[in-house]
Amino acid sequence: MIHKPAITEYPTYFTKYIELVATDDLLQELQMNGKQIIAKLQDLSEDEANFRYAPGKWSIKEVIGHMIDTERIMSYRALRIARGDVTPLPGFDENAYVKHSDFSERTLTNLLNDFSIVRQSTINLLEPLSADACSRVGVVSNNEITVRALGFIIAGHELHHRNVIVERYISALA
Repeated sequence: MIHKPAITEYPTYFTKYIELVATDDLLQELQMNGKQIIAKLQDLSEDEANFRYAPGKWSIKEVIGHMIDTERIMSYRALRIARGDVTPLPGFDENAYVKHSDFSERTLTNLLNDFSIVRQSTINLLEPLSADACSRVGVVSNNEITVRALGFIIAGHELHHRNVIVERYISALA
């Protein structure tokens, strides 16, 4: 079982994501919330999936794409740190990623399938890690972070965006 990280294992910026994860079992959370977000969104029409709740905001498809990109990046960081790579890793500009993504050209089904595959890949990466590997520290955007913290950030990031989708998008569509 991969337990919640101590507050000293990640930059304070990520506290908002980690605190959204109610359980102390990361792998169970990743499996459960991955299925829940797909169930919540799979019946949206393409028009609904392209909905923006305000001018200049991402569409639901773009939010899903952002979640996919972020999980890929966080998993890559976790892989490198877990394997003992001490090379400092850079940040990324999520707005530039979405701008150059063409997520609106993809179907909702395709995006949700991609999310499911990325999520299973994340679980497959984290599941066999030893406690020692989960505790390894790396440097990302000039901040120290553990593999365990990256896993919980992935879970909390998805929960954060699911809440945004429900509160700002789906409620506006209703």
